[in-house]
Amino acid sequence: MVEHTSKLIKGSLSNLLEGKTIALGITGSVGAVECVALARKLMRHGADVVTVMSQMAQTIIHPYLMEWATGNRVITELTGQIEHVTLAGKHKDHVDLLLIAPSTANTIGKIANGIDDTPVTTTASSAIGAGIPVIIVPAMHESMYDHPAVIRNIGRLKEMEVTVIAPRMEEAKAKIPEVDTIIEHVLLVLGPKDLQGKHFVVTAGPTRGWVDRVRFITNPSTGKMGIAVAEELIRHGASVTLVLGPTSEQGPALAEILRVTTSKEMLDTVMSQLLARRTDGFVSAAAVLDYTPSKKEDVKLASGSESLTVELVPTKKIIEEARKAHHDLFIVGFKVESGVSDEELASKSRVKIDAGICDLVIANDEQRKGVAFGTDTNAVLIVGPQGYTKSINLAPKREIARHIVSEIVERMK
Repeated sequence: MVEHTSKLIKGSLSNLLEGKTIALGITGSVGAVECVALARKLMRHGADVVTVMSQMAQTIIHPYLMEWATGNRVITELTGQIEHVTLAGKHKDHVDLLLIAPSTANTIGKIANGIDDTPVTTTASSAIGAGIPVIIVPAMHESMYDHPAVIRNIGRLKEMEVTVIAPRMEEAKAKIPEVDTIIEHVLLVLGPKDLQGKHFVVTAGPTRGWVDRVRFITNPSTGKMGIAVAEELIRHGASVTLVLGPTSEQGPALAEILRVTTSKEMLDTVMSQLLARRTDGFVSAAAVLDYTPSKKEDVKLASGSESLTVELVPTKKIIEEARKAHHDLFIVGFKVESGVSDEELASKSRVKIDAGICDLVIANDEQRKGVAFGTDTNAVLIVGPQGYTKSINLAPKREIARHIVSEIVERMK
């Protein structure tokens, strides 16, 4: 039988959920309109998605739409096929996760109290009883979300080790969170826990060097690579503080995000974070300016001159300052070169390894197509001690991050 063409998108972003089957429970909230995008994003990370819908959910979006989105038949009623047990029973072929998004207050109350009268609530009871991970994403009016009984029911679900994702509170409504936020929680629940209890500081994005009140020098970094590394560390169970330079990119919802602008602000923030709490690793993925204007003029410099000379002075290397202050910290540096061979790239990267500054260096060549700044892809050379090198071919940055974090995990054992 020919596979449904909707499944051709599987793995187009990453293979983080490859081999995983997720049951997506949809209930009667208007947030159901986000479920197509949610299902497709799960599939783009490699998952197979099977939809289970309550009767009220079917009045908001048609089951055919979810069948198109996932390429799988939608479960709208429980029949002699005992679909809830087939999906979430105590057998080896059960789903890896039940994700109920959106979940109404009605559904939350029923699941918390073991009431099974819809395909979604019955599948949830079976999943909880079988020890299958369950994530519930509430969506309702704020007045309902603040009802004491709903609060108690959410607490009861958490006692059952059900993951409940906090909604977005906007316009007097508890709205379904952004799709990427839900995806982060899914990746965390289904991810390895080999970095559980460890804390990382990660830098990402560019920095700015101000010339005057309106002009600055910078570089084309978007921060996507550092953000992807932060996301992957979180998937492995680590807590992450992300120090993010000026970029339009949003950091992971599950990270502590500290926004900075200048190289000095990034240095000061990193050092204060390393001092404030026990940190196991520092990943310096930001494109920090090597040189910055020696001073910032307090006024806007007049235009129209034939020439303007700006004195640039070197900035302090954050990884070097971190190493001076924290000898046992696991440090990952990033290095960008231009128009060099892999041998030269490895040789230049190994300087920081041999000097004892970095435990790993992630290097790339910005002249290669699809690599480095402003792209969704990257190709890197991972350089470690004792002549170790590993080449990672062009792939989405999230996939590159998976390889980087795998190296970190292996070396921190």
